Amino acid sequence: MEIYLVGGAVRDELLGIPVKDRDHLVVGASAEQMTALGYRQVGKSFPVFLHPDSGEEYALARTERKTGRGYGGFDFDAAPSVTLEADLKRRDLTINAMARGQDGTLHDPYGGQADLKARQLRHVSPAFEEDPLRVLRVARFAARFHHLGFTVADETLALMGRLSDSGELDFLSAERVWQETARALTEPHPEVYFQVLAECRALTVLFPELAALQGVPQPTQWHGGLDAWQHSLKALARAVTLKAEPAQRFAVLVHDLGKGLTPEAQWPRHIGHERAGLKPLKALCERLRVPNDYRELAQLVAEFHLIVHRAAELKPSTLVRLFDQLDAWRKVERFEQVLLCCQCDAQGRPGQDETPYPASDYLRAALAEANRVAVKAVVADGFTGAAIRDELARRRTQVLARWKAAQ
Repeated sequence: MEIYLVGGAVRDELLGIPVKDRDHLVVGASAEQMTALGYRQVGKSFPVFLHPDSGEEYALARTERKTGRGYGGFDFDAAPSVTLEADLKRRDLTINAMARGQDGTLHDPYGGQADLKARQLRHVSPAFEEDPLRVLRVARFAARFHHLGFTVADETLALMGRLSDSGELDFLSAERVWQETARALTEPHPEVYFQVLAECRALTVLFPELAALQGVPQPTQWHGGLDAWQHSLKALARAVTLKAEPAQRFAVLVHDLGKGLTPEAQWPRHIGHERAGLKPLKALCERLRVPNDYRELAQLVAEFHLIVHRAAELKPSTLVRLFDQLDAWRKVERFEQVLLCCQCDAQGRPGQDETPYPASDYLRAALAEANRVAVKAVVADGFTGAAIRDELARRRTQVLARWKAAQ
């Protein structure tokens, strides 16, 4: 029985970056032997075990054979006769197909070290094309390592394109697509994830609402020559710079989906792209089963980002109504999330990254002023039921009118 450190731990060690997870490969052992040594089996489709002391994962070396459509259509062979090289050959990328023995020897049968030096994300073998989930995984690795200069090898991108065209992506579950996407949103360059998916034509299959933004022209004076897709990606990149949380990054990415609708698919023209975008946003979120907190924030940003941009122009009554719609009175943290997303939209344009965004401070000040009107005072004056809300709005509007006049 031989044990090797494999995958990301070896890769990250060679890159000189912190190793987060340590996965181990066991060659020449059976499930019964592992159990007898005190390892606890957790894998069902193939044998994966937890170390009795460290809790780290130890998987038996295995090969796989394509038997059906999708990422789950495989049969596995985890017999003791499976070799290290055979196991590494089934992995996705060469940089993930290296192993280090217990004596420190590095095993690199498929050129992972060379691709690390060349900063290439390259598939190990033609078997890559059998697993559609690898399209998303490679795009995610591109997002993770973009800042180190990594790009997807041309031949690997071509394979990903063939997978996109084959119909295999249709067999990915919504949960797996969202899981990979949610992880990509936490990477240093999530915009690269979507760029790679666009380049291999997977975006059209998995995110048609985003793909529809490609090539949609924008007014040059506002977007500096970027189309709607390029602007969305640049705004997403800005969200990372501003340390936005994953839910905010998602909201920034999808804030302009209304621009991708054909004229006949849009709501009445006077409504504008922001409200028109709610329909494709709902479709995307329902299809991928996006968590409610992501969905709710994205809907608010999509619907109200243009109004937030115009904060200083708004009438007092409109400000009160905006605070009502955002539920800013109770959900201050989410209100701040919306403001940051709107800032990313405004600054997601060429040369605008560091341009001040006064709308945020203006709305914060307006909300603080309106909050000076106490609900208790309204109730103490004898108002009850729905009349409390109406009187509260009236008093808040008056306060904001005086505040605006004094500006």
